[in-house]
Amino acid sequence: MRIEILTLFPAMCEAVLGESILGRARKNGLVQIRARNIRDYTLDKHRRVDDAPFGGGYGMVMQCQPIADCFRALCEEWGERPHFIYLSPQGKTLTQARVKELAQLPSLALLCGHYEGVDERVLESLVDEELSIGDYVLTGGELPALVLCDCVARLLPGVLAADAAFANESHYAGLLEYPQYTRPAVWEGRAVPEVLLNGNHALQEQWRREQMQERTRRKRPEMME
Repeated sequence: MRIEILTLFPAMCEAVLGESILGRARKNGLVQIRARNIRDYTLDKHRRVDDAPFGGGYGMVMQCQPIADCFRALCEEWGERPHFIYLSPQGKTLTQARVKELAQLPSLALLCGHYEGVDERVLESLVDEELSIGDYVLTGGELPALVLCDCVARLLPGVLAADAAFANESHYAGLLEYPQYTRPAVWEGRAVPEVLLNGNHALQEQWRREQMQERTRRKRPEMME
């Protein structure tokens, strides 16, 4: 899969993309994720990409031309049109179900807004989908874009050690993940459940399934509906 982040702060994105599991996946050629500077495509001699909003108001608005030219240059380079997502607090909330769908696509382009957002005409003419990582507002779209990259990349073949690494995680199967324990078996008087120590794998799987249901019912009852 190829993912391109359209941003005004590519160094911010690269600082995250080069580390941990994402960094190894990129190095091993399991996923291609790059950050492209929108400012490189502005026609303004001062490299400006924003202007005051029509009708007044606070802040500045990102202009159509730099974003459109940046995206079209990407399409021309790749020889295809990637699914274009704008990270926005007005978008649909990102879910694990949507992440699984996005992981099946060959390519994604992620638009990071700043200031008071982007000119609405870009959204109308170019963007395929708006996504939000929660009902709150950040200073820009880079963090949400990186969250989306992480969510999608870890579902790709070979990125994690095995499919089982994520198949029982919270939200993947519609339930929260079961409790996890490691050594020591007793810590400050708190013991690991005996079922995890007896070597009976069938009972352990049954316990995990029961815990997933109980934990979801207790912590996120709306998911049980």
